[in-house]
Amino acid sequence: QSCPATKAGKLNVHLVPHTHDDVGWLKTVDQYFYGSRNEIQHAGVQYILDSVVSQLQSDPTKRFIYVEIAFFYRWWRMQTDQIKQTVKQLVNEAPFKGRLEFINGGWCMNDEASTHYNSIIDQMTLGFQFLQYNFGDCGRPRVAWHIDPFGHSREHASLFAQMGFDGFFFGRLDYQDKRAREMQKEMEQLWRGSVNLEPPFADLFTGVLPNGYNPPSSLCWDGSCSDPPIMDDKDLEDYNVDQIVKYFISIAHAQAGVYRTNHIIMTMGSDFQYENANLWYKNMDKLIKHVNAQQSNGSNVNVLYSTPSCYLSELNKANLTWSVKTDDFFPYADGPHQFWTGYFTSRPALKRYERMSNNFLQVCNQLEVLAGSKSREGPFGKADSFTLKEAMAVAQHHDAVSGTEKQHVADDYAKRLAAGWSRCQVLVSNALASLSGIKQNVHFCNYLNVSACRLTEAASNFTVVLYNPLPRRVTWNVRLPMNGTSYTVTDPKGKTVPNKVMQVSAFTKQVRQDKGSAVNELVFQAAAPALGFSTYSVSRLTEDSLWRRLAQRAQKTQLGDSLQLQNEYYKVTFDSDTGLVSQIENLHKGINLPITQNFYWYNASIGDAKSSQASGAYIFRPDSFNPLLISKTAKTYVVKTRIIKKKKKKKKKKKWQDNVVNISNSDRLAGTPSYLSTAPCRDRWGKEIISRFKTPLQTNATFYTDANGREILQRRRDYRATWKLEQTEPVAGNYYPVNSRIYIKDGKQQLTVLTDRSQGGSSIMDGSFELMLHRRLLYDDHRGVDEPLSEPGDYNVGLVVRGKHILFLDTVDASADLHRPQAQQEFMSPQIVLSTGQQYPYWMGLKSVKEFSALAEELPRNVHLLTLAQWDAKSVLIRLEHQFEKGESTNYSQPVTVDLMKLFSHFMVTSLVEMSLGANEKKDAMKRMAWRVTEDQEPVEPRFSSGRESISAITLKPMEIRTFLATIQYLYS
Repeated sequence: QSCPATKAGKLNVHLVPHTHDDVGWLKTVDQYFYGSRNEIQHAGVQYILDSVVSQLQSDPTKRFIYVEIAFFYRWWRMQTDQIKQTVKQLVNEAPFKGRLEFINGGWCMNDEASTHYNSIIDQMTLGFQFLQYNFGDCGRPRVAWHIDPFGHSREHASLFAQMGFDGFFFGRLDYQDKRAREMQKEMEQLWRGSVNLEPPFADLFTGVLPNGYNPPSSLCWDGSCSDPPIMDDKDLEDYNVDQIVKYFISIAHAQAGVYRTNHIIMTMGSDFQYENANLWYKNMDKLIKHVNAQQSNGSNVNVLYSTPSCYLSELNKANLTWSVKTDDFFPYADGPHQFWTGYFTSRPALKRYERMSNNFLQVCNQLEVLAGSKSREGPFGKADSFTLKEAMAVAQHHDAVSGTEKQHVADDYAKRLAAGWSRCQVLVSNALASLSGIKQNVHFCNYLNVSACRLTEAASNFTVVLYNPLPRRVTWNVRLPMNGTSYTVTDPKGKTVPNKVMQVSAFTKQVRQDKGSAVNELVFQAAAPALGFSTYSVSRLTEDSLWRRLAQRAQKTQLGDSLQLQNEYYKVTFDSDTGLVSQIENLHKGINLPITQNFYWYNASIGDAKSSQASGAYIFRPDSFNPLLISKTAKTYVVKTRIIKKKKKKKKKKKWQDNVVNISNSDRLAGTPSYLSTAPCRDRWGKEIISRFKTPLQTNATFYTDANGREILQRRRDYRATWKLEQTEPVAGNYYPVNSRIYIKDGKQQLTVLTDRSQGGSSIMDGSFELMLHRRLLYDDHRGVDEPLSEPGDYNVGLVVRGKHILFLDTVDASADLHRPQAQQEFMSPQIVLSTGQQYPYWMGLKSVKEFSALAEELPRNVHLLTLAQWDAKSVLIRLEHQFEKGESTNYSQPVTVDLMKLFSHFMVTSLVEMSLGANEKKDAMKRMAWRVTEDQEPVEPRFSSGRESISAITLKPMEIRTFLATIQYLYS
């Protein structure tokens, strides 16, 4: 209702004043907000908002959109009540209503390649919650706006549709794709975000902006621009109105020639612009005045201040038939040798830290609900979950987890996550004390990935609390750094648990440097109930020299040249000459697959005769199609234990790669290859390190990757679904984001690998696929960051990355039964909390609890508890999701019903309201624009509630997520 009037029969040009404010990139979030370090980049977000608000007050026709709530939240907290009231009027009160419009509304404009759907939803919800609380319904964004991310995910379109957006606009797409779309007038179309959800539920109208997110050439009027202003005094020698008007009308007609309606959009702004908003608005006022004046001379161009939602409304009124897109917009290239596929892997340590941080945030959120106010203020002090929520939200930015920021900014992202961990560790400690009834010294070991933990290295007796955030019981291999050789472990019922002490590898000791001193690792298998915890006790046994000799002799007998690892489900065979994996056999299915896995590295191009383009933080460009083999053979040894049936370790001759293959007795995995990787550059070559799996499978140039951890997309080498590709980079041009899994298959067998972080992956040759593990580069790729991606690590010898891949070999029709639940278990792994010293009751007379579950019964295998978090003082946020696709599994790709009122044992749900995915609108009130996709079909409006089911008995269809605000009553005080 607040949109400006347009003119029928005219070419209406919607000018959209905007600023694009990166939540960290060349400067940190703080530096961008305050405007410090301007020698790096002149930018100060607080001044932008000050200036824009002042300008909007002066003229009721002016408009402005704002996107990044991370910055707006900071600015808002600094304002007086009078300024806040003015802003509220600009958003939702006459006569100013709609002049300031929030677009997108997430905490940041997140990356779409290396982000997991759980974190995307959380960061968007955080921004929505702030806007809803402060501005009500008029603060709810109606249009998604991802003008700067480097490629676009189909899953992201699906999530946006489920959040209630009417449309989606972005700026970057492949240069060949854009050229084809302009020729076919398909710059705007309907994007079908899911093949599983009933259309048009996940359909989203999507438009490509004509100039990325910049203004038309020569029409930039910011302090950072050099274009001449509009000089409209005819007495001036430099009077230029006629020239600019003629130019503007010509570019408006040219743009209209590749779009389909008599409405076009122009973005008037760019990175960190509008610090002095008067510059922009004064010139746009003149532009509107003088261009529209030409209508009296026969011009059909009508210019107006507008917003993306107002522009979208006009497109919807046109009632045209739109084409439908079903694939995604990866990979993105802005030139023939310039594929932005390197950032799928850039900064792998930060990518892993972000993934672990989300895991811990969900643990923190859940325990805050389960323990209530006692979690936020308890025996370990005051705590909050917001610090980690905000840090995680900032980390989703398209120059954060993507790895495309300067080094000092990457350090700042990690520092913010660490601060969030600290606050949540206090909250978790308080919550576990309340739920267990025990107060004790609590310790979190943050260096377990390098076998370092001061408590376990020194203590003779301690307890291990294993908290499980999944809605199903899990069994987990606990590995703790130790200096003893013999221990007893008891479970919550006092029963002895088998354990094994294993030596810490020399390479691990080398990597951890002075962070720890453990010579061994204690390994035992622990189980934790659904949404609950179990407590295990560990005691060191008295040792004498004879026992020590016997233990050492027993350890040595485990070393040998055995060429197989085997458990109940799988047998893995290793080549006797090379020591590398040569075959995997699924014993239950009677299938086997010859396979070779090895490590290679691509030489990073520094430019050549074809192009000066070098590999960098964004761009992957190897100097050859064939990567270099790191080592042809491996030094191997085997360690047999009762917990990990056998452990095959391969140490490469070159000291910058180490690999371990584990098979647990109880896991239905073909193996878990763990790796340590660094990238030395003493030879002055940048390196891009991959792990490649080769098989004889007939794959016909086809492989499969996930989209943001959810739906699977088919990929074909050297092929794009919507245009004829001219392939110029046969390696980089075939890389895709792998957020959680990649697989290849033939008619019978499927080989799947799960990743522990986002990585780039591809199938460069039939029957094989590869994952990029690490990148260290010596040249910048000239996309703005202006420094090489060369992470020094702790000791300035090159960052060392430790990670793992999980392998599955199964029949095609049964593979999802394994990889879907296992991916969730890896993503939402148990949290280990250690304690030692004297224990005290939480309060007198309370019996201690060593095992606890907050669920009355486990959820079915195809249902995941995506969110359990405190919403406000009176309610909690609950999300349930179906984690299988249609037809993916005979057993689990079926609708399933869960009774939310009976789900929890620790509290009772007293009321439920179903909400949009972003929790900022009641689901039964959601109404989105309807679009026509075939000539003979009327536009179909998405329906969000059937009204046929009980609000407590929730039915989930494949890939469906349902969101609820619930009030609860605790059953135990």
